[in-house]
Amino acid sequence: MTIEMTGTKVRARPAAVTLTERAEARIAELMSKAPEDAIGVKLSTPRRGCSGLAYSVDYVSEASAFDERIETPGGLFFIDGGSVLYLVGSTMDWVEDDFSAGFVFENPNAKGACGCGESFTV
Repeated sequence: MTIEMTGTKVRARPAAVTLTERAEARIAELMSKAPEDAIGVKLSTPRRGCSGLAYSVDYVSEASAFDERIETPGGLFFIDGGSVLYLVGSTMDWVEDDFSAGFVFENPNAKGACGCGESFTV
């Protein structure tokens, strides 16, 4: 895929995070129940936990110029601009079983995680 810009061909870069169909469906469900001012859902990696970084998914009411923006069938998905380097090449899935439900990340940049799985290090 190429994008034509004033006579110069520029290849579109792939999204930093790949969303599974289940993750996209969950984003659609979240957006159907979102607060009125929400424009999408945003993934970030705040400093938290014993390993240093954690995954955080929240509603967002305004986009930052540095956020990566992914259009999904159910609404906009943003990746925090400061978190992109920690997430490049990751896959985000939604997993439910009898006892728990949540987003699950396969992150090739993660070099370790804490015992409880709440945080990771790069």
